[in-house]
Amino acid sequence: MGLLVSCCLSAGCAVDTGALVRDRLQFNELVKTTNEQQMLLNIVRLRYSDTPSSLAVTSIAAQSEVVRSFGITPFFGLGGGDTQTRAVSRVLPQAQVAIADRPTITMTPLDDSEFTRKLFTPMPLEGVLYLTKTTWPISTVFRLWLENLNWVSNAQNASGPPLRTVPDYEKFLAGVEALQRLQDRNQLVFTNESRDELLGGPLPASRVRAADLVEAAKNGFEYRLDESTSNWSLVRKKTQPVLRIDPAALQSADAEIFISAFGLKRNLGSFDIVSEKIDPFLRTTGPAALTEVDLETRSLLQVLYFVSKGVEVPPEHVQQRLVVMARDASGWLFDWRRVTKDLFEVRSSQEASPPAGAHVAVKYLGHWFYIDRTDHASMSTFSLLLELARLETSGKQGVPPALTIPLGGR
Repeated sequence: MGLLVSCCLSAGCAVDTGALVRDRLQFNELVKTTNEQQMLLNIVRLRYSDTPSSLAVTSIAAQSEVVRSFGITPFFGLGGGDTQTRAVSRVLPQAQVAIADRPTITMTPLDDSEFTRKLFTPMPLEGVLYLTKTTWPISTVFRLWLENLNWVSNAQNASGPPLRTVPDYEKFLAGVEALQRLQDRNQLVFTNESRDELLGGPLPASRVRAADLVEAAKNGFEYRLDESTSNWSLVRKKTQPVLRIDPAALQSADAEIFISAFGLKRNLGSFDIVSEKIDPFLRTTGPAALTEVDLETRSLLQVLYFVSKGVEVPPEHVQQRLVVMARDASGWLFDWRRVTKDLFEVRSSQEASPPAGAHVAVKYLGHWFYIDRTDHASMSTFSLLLELARLETSGKQGVPPALTIPLGGR
């Protein structure tokens, strides 16, 4: 019996080394799936003028415990003899070894002031231009993150709570799609040029000392001598983002569409990229010949409001007035999905279970809302939103309240 107990207890000391791989992949899939469902649910909520809410998974503690037990169970039987029957008893040893998993997940509400500030802060111009240099299509980046380009509206009333007015977006969409075709043919690039920015008027040579030259250099400035006048000027080097079109493509149909849509000067081929510097009412005074591409960017919340217009609203929800619907001049309902066509679409279904072809699905107001697994444009846009949302809303400070949930052991 002692040997049996020893073997059982020693066997319990050997923990399955595959548990790490198994549990890590399971937790990875769990976090990925719930992050996607949370993002999709918030997008659907915004379409219904509901309040978005998010929880961040801040830690996962996977704890395993080896539980050993040993007991003795009486065993009764009958003993026989030549003259009598007598009862005999024996004992049976029992040993058990079990491994109990008690994972714990900690979640933090994303509702502090820092998170809210980032949610409402427009993406900087540098961020938008960085995305244009990645493998993401420029049309996707501009349609998502621009309110307007040279004050040509990209459905600006779609980047907030639903309104009853039909959006203005067709001119912007035509211009951006032409821009995409130019980029697809390698006839357009976004680049940076080094420029000298004049900070001060001419100074006579007697006013500038050697110590001034050294101090300016320490602060990133430079005193530059004009040999023709013997005067000095204070300048600063700056990096200017520029959009350039291949000179050979300036007469193409796509270049004409892009230049015409955004009021740019023809045959120029190089345009400085700025942010909110052009007079917003310039377009009302007559044809413009702009030499700059002026971008007004959106915040993450505005982007989520914008893509929420791609949610398919069930007819019964329209009849019940659960959503705000726009009507055109003839009184017909406007389908907001026209704004996000070929960019992002969320379908709806009244099935009892999630649709079989769903990449991600959530249930809201008795309906399933989902992104179809074969809709690669929507899946790509959704992936970009998830990654940039994680980037823009990270870096929380302080120790906010946390919700810790112990999961049942297996």
